[in-house]
Amino acid sequence: MRYVNGMRGSMMALVMTSAALVVAGCQPGGVGAGTGGSGVTPSGAAGSTTSSMPGSSTFVPSTPSASRPAPAASTPPASTPAPGNSAAACTAGTLKATARQAAVRPAGTGTGAAVVEFTNGSGHTCVLKGHPTVAGAGNGSPEMNVPLTVKPTGAAASVEMAPGGRAWVKLTFVQVQGEGDGYCASGSAPVVYPTMVVRLPESGAYQVALDDGQFAECDDTVTVTAVSALRPS
Repeated sequence: MRYVNGMRGSMMALVMTSAALVVAGCQPGGVGAGTGGSGVTPSGAAGSTTSSMPGSSTFVPSTPSASRPAPAASTPPASTPAPGNSAAACTAGTLKATARQAAVRPAGTGTGAAVVEFTNGSGHTCVLKGHPTVAGAGNGSPEMNVPLTVKPTGAAASVEMAPGGRAWVKLTFVQVQGEGDGYCASGSAPVVYPTMVVRLPESGAYQVALDDGQFAECDDTVTVTAVSALRPS
């Protein structure tokens, strides 16, 4: 009899222990509740949880913020060069040239210096520029021209001439000294030219005579200014 009672007691203890385990497994947070029971997100599954309904949750993986390059600064357009002078060069057919003795000239009895004036006789604007070349015209004939040694002075710049506009160059010669036929300080003989041929870059040659005499100079050397919009004295 004692053996039977002992067996019954053991059986009852086993049943009660099993029931306790079943009840514990059904409780929230129990050991059988899975990884959610610990409240710890497994490594490698980092993210956030959003809830749209009570009691339900949705896992949203976080997206690392990509490193985006800063937008390139806008490149300013290349600066446009300033437009050049659109007017064409004056030509021999459009210009009239005259010459007179300069008021300011080296001391002596020769011409000393002359101012050559160019007038635009066309109906359109044109441009003169640069230093002239000069030749003495023997007996007034261009075929007998004697080129003079030219010494340019001053910076050259374009001069825009409207119809009727004027521009000037100044020629300064080695002056003749003394009375009568005179003499040259260098010892050479003075030279007299009835006319001079003045040639401008890109604008042709112009034969000019003084309004009050001939060109008397020494050494066939002349200092010239560049074309100017200002009348020289």
